[in-house]
Parts: sequence; structure tokens; C-alpha cells
Amino acid sequence: MSQDYKTHLSLEVFPPKKDEEFENVYQLLRDLNQLNPDFISCTYGAGGSRSGKTIEISSFIQKELHTTAIAHITCVGFTKEDLKRNCDALKNAGVTHVLALRGDRPQSMTDEQFNQREFYYATDLVRYLKEHTDLCIFGACYPEKHFESPSMEEDLRHLKEKVDTGVSSLISQMFFDNAYFYRFLDRARTMGIDVPVHAGIMPITTAKQLGTTVSLSGSSVPKELADIIATYGENKDDMRKAGIDYAIRQIRDLQEHGVDGIHIYSMNKVKTTTEICNML
Repeated sequence: MSQDYKTHLSLEVFPPKKDEEFENVYQLLRDLNQLNPDFISCTYGAGGSRSGKTIEISSFIQKELHTTAIAHITCVGFTKEDLKRNCDALKNAGVTHVLALRGDRPQSMTDEQFNQREFYYATDLVRYLKEHTDLCIFGACYPEKHFESPSMEEDLRHLKEKVDTGVSSLISQMFFDNAYFYRFLDRARTMGIDVPVHAGIMPITTAKQLGTTVSLSGSSVPKELADIIATYGENKDDMRKAGIDYAIRQIRDLQEHGVDGIHIYSMNKVKTTTEICNML
């Protein structure tokens, strides 16, 4: 690796679920920004349930912290009119980058509404954004394939289509075994997917967190991480230390392999994220 090579660092945050907790997020963001991330992404709930808060937070990151903000935007519960309003709000807030996702089906959405939705896939959203906005578009990728895809080959074909439609960078789903990421990256490059790919890392600091994370992401758990849970899972402090150490070792290996970027799913945990970044 050349000495001038830089692996980018980015972080993900989410809007608090309770409005009374919302003010605290600004100090959290100031603290995280001290780590000098290249960008900070901000999520929102199924069907855009916190989309207004996402825009507020992204605007703060962009305007007050002077760091690039990536606002998540999902399309599964959106009409084209909804999406236009959301894009206008992003523009008015000074947000220029988005992460385009299909998103989860809103619980209130009927089967009929779901089957007749205007945007079926993230690629449909990317196409709309390219045609109607000047936004810089990031997309998601899945080192172990999307759980709905029948094969990695088909998943990569859809990813290539999404990139060709207008995605300029990719952020990966979390993974806990770097071998999956390297295999995925080799196959993606072979198919001509040549945009930057940021490796998604989720520090696992509690046993409960791993169970929830795996069920939502579909990521597999390597034996080393399973053994950590078995050994330290009932000891809060030891589990936290072991989980942070695992994430650091995982990131260092990725850096040594010259990956484009490390994207830490911070879960709004400033202390944990800071400890990891300081060790790197």
C-alpha cells in the first residue's frame, strides 16, 4: 500500500425514537465529529417514520459541523409525490448526499399497497433521483448477499444495475468475517463494479445486540465471535472490551488490505466509537 493511501472513515447515527431525547443528539454529533470522519450518515425508520428528523440531523452535520452528511432515504412506502417533497426538503436543508435504499415495509402497509407501490427496488429510487435531482447517491451492498436474493450472482447483477443507474459509492451491510467482504469485492470488481466500497462494521458489545443484529442483517457469525459471546456474554464489562477488540482487529485487517473505507455503525455510542477510532 502506498504511503499516501487513505482509508476513509465514516460513521452512522440514528434519530432518537423519543422527541425528548432529540436535543442530546447534537452534542453526540459534536463529539463524534471530533473523530474527523469523512462523512456521517443518518438513518430513519421504516417508511420514513423519522424522515423529518433525519433531514434536521443531516442539515446540522452539513451546516454546523461542516462534515458531509449522507441522509438515508427509503422508497418502499413512498409515492413519487412523497419522494419529491422529501427531496425538496433535503435541498432546502442544504443536504447534497443520500443513501438510496428500498427500506423495510411499513407495518401499516397493506398487502395491496405493498404490491402496488411505485418504487419496487432501490434501483427505481436511484433512477428517479438521477432524473429529478442533483443529489450525490450512495447505495447499499451485501457481502453475504441480500437475504431475499436467490444467489450471489443475481445479487451482484442487481448491484451492477444499481451502480450503472447512478450510484457513486457503496456502503456494505455489516459483516463479522472479513473473508466474505474480500470475496464479495473481488467478484464485484470482476463484474465491472468499480465505485468505492465502504466496509460496514458493527461493534458487538453485548450478547443481546448480536442476536438482534444477526436477525435483522442476515450476517453470519464466525466461530471466534461466537466464542467471545460464550465466554464473556454474561459479564458486561468483559464483553464490551472483547467486542471492541474484535472490531479493532477486524478494521485493522481491512485497512491492511487497502479497502476504500470503514463505515462504523456507531449505534449513537460515542464512547465505544471513540475508543475504536483512537486505537486505529
